[in-house]
Amino acid sequence: MSKPVHISVVITVKNEARNMEDLLDSLVVQEQPFDVWIIDAASTDGTQDIVRRYQKKYPFIHLEQYAAQRGESRNRGIERCKGDAVAFIDGDCIANPFWLHEMRAGLKNEDIVAGKTINLGYQPFVDLDRVELFYKDVDVTFPSCNLLYRKKVFDRIDGFDPRFITAEDIDLNVRAVDAGFGIFYNPRVIVYHRARSTFVAFFKQAFWNGYGRKQLTRKHGSMWGKYNPGDMLRHKMTEWYFIRLVVAMLGYFSAKINRE
Repeated sequence: MSKPVHISVVITVKNEARNMEDLLDSLVVQEQPFDVWIIDAASTDGTQDIVRRYQKKYPFIHLEQYAAQRGESRNRGIERCKGDAVAFIDGDCIANPFWLHEMRAGLKNEDIVAGKTINLGYQPFVDLDRVELFYKDVDVTFPSCNLLYRKKVFDRIDGFDPRFITAEDIDLNVRAVDAGFGIFYNPRVIVYHRARSTFVAFFKQAFWNGYGRKQLTRKHGSMWGKYNPGDMLRHKMTEWYFIRLVVAMLGYFSAKINRE
């Protein structure tokens, strides 16, 4: 019987004290072997205190303070990892008890594994699914709150691009596909993600998502030729979907003006 793949879990957080215990409780019960690296962007709400409390009981949990954009922080975590594969989850998520078990099952098919993310919270926000973008017949919009890469893939594509404010995970997926790697979707790799709980947080998320999409077009402009804008307009057109679209466009044009 082959030895299970050692997985390192990388989490970038800032001020996630209200969610941290739920996340860590969902991780400590995962199938071994694994280690957890929490890269904290100088939280001020007690997040680090919660992590340190768990560290005393679970020596495979590690904490490092490193204030940077998500991509650069994730690269920092990857550098620290002990595993042959790296799984990503966010501070406002909860992992299904079989999350890492199913990640390992997915690795039998491809070197990159994506899972099913179930949103929780205010129902109109929950209903706003992501808009898929296919590149070379591969969905590259699987988010990094539920994604696993073998370490060797990072050696080929140099990890996350730290210039991205958001959409750094889409950029990573695009470059992985360009390098010849496939992405295997395993619907049993399940993460529960809390949707934004306030209107202000919702607007900020939409704005920066649009900002990141412009950064993508500047780096991978040719990929958008395969994207049908009509799909976006036909995608469950609700009031909140339209608002998200408008705010995202504001972010998109802001990035265009700033030339970032």
